[in-house]
Amino acid sequence: MKSHALIPILPFLLLATATLQGGEENHSRRDDSRPNIIWIIPDDMSANFSCYGETAIGTPNVDQLARRGVKFTNAYVTAPVCSTCRSAFITGMYQTSIGAHHHRSGRGTEKIHLPADVTLVPKLFQDAGYHTSITGWPLNGKLGKTDYNFEWDDSVYDSNDWQDRKPGQPFFAQIQTAGGKLRGKDEDGWNKIARQAKKELGSSTPIDAVTLPPYYPNHPNILRDWAAYLDSVRLTDAMVGEVLERLRREGVLDNTLVLFMTDHGISHARGKQFLYDEGLHVPLVIAGPGVSPATVREDVVEHIDIAALSLAAAGIEIPANMQAKDILASDYQARDAVFAARDRCDETVDHIRSVRTNGFKYIRNFLPNRPYLQPCAYKDAKAILIALREDHAAGKLNEVQELIFRDVRPREELYDVKNDPHEIHNLAEDPAYANKLKELRDRLDRWMEETGDQGRKPESAKMYNSDMKVYTDRLALPKFDPDHLKEVQDNISLMKKWAAEGK
Repeated sequence: MKSHALIPILPFLLLATATLQGGEENHSRRDDSRPNIIWIIPDDMSANFSCYGETAIGTPNVDQLARRGVKFTNAYVTAPVCSTCRSAFITGMYQTSIGAHHHRSGRGTEKIHLPADVTLVPKLFQDAGYHTSITGWPLNGKLGKTDYNFEWDDSVYDSNDWQDRKPGQPFFAQIQTAGGKLRGKDEDGWNKIARQAKKELGSSTPIDAVTLPPYYPNHPNILRDWAAYLDSVRLTDAMVGEVLERLRREGVLDNTLVLFMTDHGISHARGKQFLYDEGLHVPLVIAGPGVSPATVREDVVEHIDIAALSLAAAGIEIPANMQAKDILASDYQARDAVFAARDRCDETVDHIRSVRTNGFKYIRNFLPNRPYLQPCAYKDAKAILIALREDHAAGKLNEVQELIFRDVRPREELYDVKNDPHEIHNLAEDPAYANKLKELRDRLDRWMEETGDQGRKPESAKMYNSDMKVYTDRLALPKFDPDHLKEVQDNISLMKKWAAEGK
């Protein structure tokens, strides 16, 4: 693997030390040449960009960013849902190691506190003299999406806009955008984004441009949803162009490390909340000072690595206990595997782990007696899930499309992702792959042990009930449909029933 290091960081380290020792006055020095760092992170979006091989649409701005820097073709999140993923990348730690592995947890009377030796990335930047900000796009005067599962102090962000920094002060900025959520969950959302695409881009994506993965049927609503999703990708690409143009207009683009990544894959039946590549595989493109242009990296990397590489680019010491790696370092030793975990999502209890190499994916289902599509009010409200269930009930699905409707799961799944990229053919019981199965089974066991996977113990009833009260209290507000609240309450009762049965 070719090394693609950033420019030597020693001058940055010396400058960072001087800045810290010199107090506030040095923070505004005009000769502070440390690079700015900006993260652009949309929600719910897979690598459906033309530089990643998508042919139905064009994404000129992300493509141009890739030409200016490095494109990672095998970047994976460690959690396929917003809050757990975000809790991981903002600390550079596996969410399972810091107790943040259950989606939207610690929101009630029961709280989650970070280990004493774990510091949020923006705090590390702030302590080194950087201005820190987090926003959406376009700017709306508010802080952008955080969604962390632990207690934290919002003073780690100085504002919602890097323009608020002192003269000459370098900045660490995050732009968190709606991404795939722009398409909504049904026809109203699809129509809205089509109108937006026509207004801003001159056209919307036609349904006949859509090619679905083989595990989804060509149901009209699934096709319409995917076309709307592709428009969300196009609009996200246009937003990237606007951000880059602002940096160029302000004269800071050449000294800004720009990182583009999504928080997990597309929100679909087999994507978000699952450990198949549709939920885990994300784009990761980085361009800026010292990054070799037009570079492609095929080694597997984890989304938490953005924490370490960003600190290193700024000359800030990476905490010794941080699990993220500086994947841009000249002496970086490539990972040979990446790991992921899915636990409770909203009211729906689950426990899945995976390990993936460049050639194989191993998934372990710790609750094999539960159906794949457990009841989940958030996902079940989507028109695409309703369409899938309609075709399933009508007997219209083929064998591959029926896989996700199994009432039970295999305890282990093994996929040859080179020859079976859609992860359809489970090889776990094939004697020809017994050695590979054992190798990855053991590898996952070691990872859970070495990283202190807190998901090895079930979530306490006290914590579950605490978070469910926050969830149901919110849904009880007049603006929400009472039927939706009833569905969530029924699902909570079912989760408790199944747990009592050992299911």
